[in-house]
Amino acid sequence: MEADALAEELRQSVGELVRAVRAVDTMPPGEAAILGFLDRDGPLTTADLARLRGVTHQSAAKSVKDLSIEGLVRGEPHPGDGRKLLLHLTDAGRSRLRRERVLRADALGTAIREIFDADERRQLGESVALLKRLTARLTGH
Repeated sequence: MEADALAEELRQSVGELVRAVRAVDTMPPGEAAILGFLDRDGPLTTADLARLRGVTHQSAAKSVKDLSIEGLVRGEPHPGDGRKLLLHLTDAGRSRLRRERVLRADALGTAIREIFDADERRQLGESVALLKRLTARLTGH
């Protein structure tokens, strides 16, 4: 298969897989994404989160407000600019994110066990290593 055709098939398949796995989420995808960014990247501003998610500031602010009300994130004055809030993941937010990730992994693990035999699971594991290399190249990490 040509690289360009493979790239398009991979893009579609990975997108469908991500959407299918996220179907088990118990919270809105924007909120889960914000918790994930705060967990991976540390404290961020609402503007940072909007940029990372590719949404408007207003959309990110609404999600942040909802997460704050639930006690999953907290804001404190930005040390470099007191007009901004630096958002932190709370222990409750970290716990909720962990539960969401476990739900996703359990759904995916169940499907893998039900669909693939041992040899196919080995092949899938090898594919994961290839996908990690591809991701690293695309993200520069």
